[in-house]
Amino acid sequence: MTRTRPAPLLAAATLALALALPASAVDFKSIGAAPAILYDGPSSKAGKLYVAPRGMPVEVVISSGPWLKVRDMNGDLAWAEAKAVSARRMLVVRSASARVRASADDNGAIVLTVERGVLLELVEAAPTSLWLKVHHRDGASGFVKATDVWGT
Repeated sequence: MTRTRPAPLLAAATLALALALPASAVDFKSIGAAPAILYDGPSSKAGKLYVAPRGMPVEVVISSGPWLKVRDMNGDLAWAEAKAVSARRMLVVRSASARVRASADDNGAIVLTVERGVLLELVEAAPTSLWLKVHHRDGASGFVKATDVWGT
């Protein structure tokens, strides 16, 4: 009795499946102009988990009609009404403090130092850059290290 080796067939099937699936990019958004209630299911009748403050960045995991399943900075999952979420890109400082610099360089002049939990608006991000151009609500702009913030 001879055995056939399924490995080449399995590898080919896996490759075909991988090529057929659409590439998915991480989709970050933020809570809109008003705080939003986050739920444990895609319904306003589901259990209320907490109120997300305006501007809070979220990662959209699933979009289901008028509802979005989102992940917060702590990795917690919840459901939000799509109308309560904005395409505006906000970042939250996740390190104890972060320095916003005048240039995308460790030697750049410090424009602002922000503490953990402070929101910054993402102005520009290069996919391979270690630095993100940001704007603070008080008017200061500059560059922050991508490792100091969450939401990209």
